[in-house]
Amino acid sequence: MTSTAEPTLESLRTQLSGAVLTDGDPGYDVARSVWNGEIDRRPAVVVRPAGPADVATALAYAREAGLDVSVRGGGHNYAGAAVVDGGLCLDLSSLQAISVDPESRTARCGGGTTWAQLDAATQEHALAVPGGTISHTGVGGLTLGGGFGWLTAKHGMSCDNLLSAELVTADGEVLRVSAEEHPDLFWALRGGGGNFGVVTEFEFRLHPVGPIVHLGLFFYGLEDGVAALRHARELLRTLPRETGVLVAGLNAPPAPFVPDAHHFRPGYAVLIAGFDGEEQHAEAVAAARSGPAPLFEFVSPIPYVELQRMIDGAAPWGILAYEKAAYADAFTDEVIEVIADFLPRKTSPMSIMPIFAMRGAFTEVADDATAFGGPRRESILINIDSLAAEPEPYAVDRAWVREFWEALVPFSSNSAGYVNFMVEYEADRVRMSYGPEKYARLARIKAAYDPRNVFHHNANIPPAP
Repeated sequence: MTSTAEPTLESLRTQLSGAVLTDGDPGYDVARSVWNGEIDRRPAVVVRPAGPADVATALAYAREAGLDVSVRGGGHNYAGAAVVDGGLCLDLSSLQAISVDPESRTARCGGGTTWAQLDAATQEHALAVPGGTISHTGVGGLTLGGGFGWLTAKHGMSCDNLLSAELVTADGEVLRVSAEEHPDLFWALRGGGGNFGVVTEFEFRLHPVGPIVHLGLFFYGLEDGVAALRHARELLRTLPRETGVLVAGLNAPPAPFVPDAHHFRPGYAVLIAGFDGEEQHAEAVAAARSGPAPLFEFVSPIPYVELQRMIDGAAPWGILAYEKAAYADAFTDEVIEVIADFLPRKTSPMSIMPIFAMRGAFTEVADDATAFGGPRRESILINIDSLAAEPEPYAVDRAWVREFWEALVPFSSNSAGYVNFMVEYEADRVRMSYGPEKYARLARIKAAYDPRNVFHHNANIPPAP
């Protein structure tokens, strides 16, 4: 006999202010979709909460119904952690309210906000928080894993600029978390990922940025790869610490600033973003021009919001995607040789190798100040991505990514990489990414706030015994 206390979808709907979606409902397929087109999962139920009380109610329903739980922020995670087959997906896209206080230079945003939305709101006041490099990425996932992009050298990572968070625990308790309130949990949220609860609101510190910044892009052919990468190494030694630098192996886009003869040509790009005026950026551009001659260059003032979405076209929604990443201390000759050997082997014109320069303000935060697992010293993070619209080139380049990464491992300072750049969440790589001391501390905090490991569809840290 069925108990009258058994949870039902009808009872869930009556308790929520937000929406409940199941297979066949309008909006269900949109709610379960994620950026990586390889992911096709069907949750038993999707809840779009109207606020933290709805999140608590949904978690209670999942517990009583015996359903796995996943949390969807922006849906940009390569592994598709946002959706779980047969479980309950909390789709936070319903939580996108943003408020900006230009006087205190702070902003609050809902857990489902994207960086494009947050940037648009903060740039109305010529302010910004360090975000990523793809504008449709969710604020939540990026920040909880760390979060770096153009502003990291000048103002640190996203998690370094987190002031507080509103979080719903696995047991439905709503907490305000900050350096003063639940400081252990606040430490864990800044890099420990989605292991500790559902963040329904973030509060960030803002910095004066834009609205106009400066960009220099220099593109080199594959034949000049070694020389271009050695020049990039020298630039990282000499450019002002505040300068944003991105080195990428990619095919030139069919953009207006690219000569027709070089559309889709494979090669290397060195991008330099300046935030401190035209004069300083002109000096950086002069330094870039002192190396090998590029096939073409693009130097221009650019709105900060355009800089933030400049690479969106390289990673469109629905693309098939796979990645691996590893840290190296620098562009050593050995690392350069591996890159120059492997980059020409990629098949898909969309596959890309962005290399992030971890420098400046990033290095000034103490290793133990946050849970972020990467080394807080000058380094480069090499991210290798198979991206394709069709299965065959995607599969070929997925094998290329794995071989490329394995060739880099002997020269890597941390081959475990960065939790936001993981597709396969191997337990040993997650543990290695944090190191033994941080991992043990995170496991203890996990045991305090999620002892049943409800939030395990992520780079999971099981609770300590």
